[in-house]
Amino acid sequence: MATPFVEIEVGDRDVRVSNPDKTYFPGPGITKREVVEYYLAVGDGILRALRERPVTMERWPGGVHEGMKLATRMDNRGDAFYQKRVPKNAPPWVETAHITFPSGRTADEVCPTELATVAWCANLGTITFHPWPVRRADVDHPDELRIDLDPQPGTAFAEAVEVAGVAREVLAELGWRGYPKTSGNRGVHVYVRIAPRWSFTEVRHAAIAFGRELERRMPGRVTTKWWKEERGEAIFVDYNQNARDRTIASAYSIRPLPHAPVSTPLTWDELPLADPRDLTVRTLPARFAAVGDLMAGIDDVEHDLTPLLEWYERDERDRGLGDMPYPPDYPKMPGEPKRVQPSRARAEPAPEPADAPD
Repeated sequence: MATPFVEIEVGDRDVRVSNPDKTYFPGPGITKREVVEYYLAVGDGILRALRERPVTMERWPGGVHEGMKLATRMDNRGDAFYQKRVPKNAPPWVETAHITFPSGRTADEVCPTELATVAWCANLGTITFHPWPVRRADVDHPDELRIDLDPQPGTAFAEAVEVAGVAREVLAELGWRGYPKTSGNRGVHVYVRIAPRWSFTEVRHAAIAFGRELERRMPGRVTTKWWKEERGEAIFVDYNQNARDRTIASAYSIRPLPHAPVSTPLTWDELPLADPRDLTVRTLPARFAAVGDLMAGIDDVEHDLTPLLEWYERDERDRGLGDMPYPPDYPKMPGEPKRVQPSRARAEPAPEPADAPD
């Protein structure tokens, strides 16, 4: 007979886990309870990634089964969904952060301050945690530059790792320390702690400048082109992951794929040898116990974003490279170019010439 619930002690809290025997990942046979216990096993790491940050929950309450899909803004029919507002039934010890979306609407999002909150979210079917790059005390000034290296068709993790190696060289020249992790799928993320003095727009511009520098050093192998039809077989530097309300799966987050992979911090030396398929809910607890949280030092230094902003201004002045498109759900942003994919723009008929003045 299935167990209706269990209570797990997490710090000073007793967290109720309903239907603990429910299968969440049928391939490896991982249950809901195992998901919760995984997050407790990597507790120091997941809490460091989420602490005091507004967090969007990616909830798969039915588990990750074949044929299930994630609801999106374009199609809200799905078995899983993103939850940006704290659930109404949240216990009083689950804290929140008040944030503003690009549309101007606001929300109170879950803001973990203790590991029990992570366990409580996991009980709701939260597979992946998507933290904002800000702290609750100042939600308008990011403290993280996120470099997202996203393989396009024809490329894979190996190519993303090669680009990450060049990103490491650029960071070293800046005198910065970056922290790499797997995306949990085919990509690589590199996080850089920055002083929370710049706006989302400025941090996004810095990400564009960094991506353009990688393009210069690896022509044809790296792209910052927003439109997929222009990217080719290259690694896309997704600068828009630094825009307001765009988030990346946190370090130690599980990803909703059949083998239950985890977005895993690695050392720079480990990265070229890694196989993301080996870094899963079942393997990470032992690794974490052995090596600890490889992002533990990320808060030791806050880097100055000024050099990248100077690169952005240089590219605009000397090469005519200005801002780039925002995601389609954003309002038109100041300085943004026309947000129309090139093939559609070419298909539009040219405007009729105006009549000559009398």
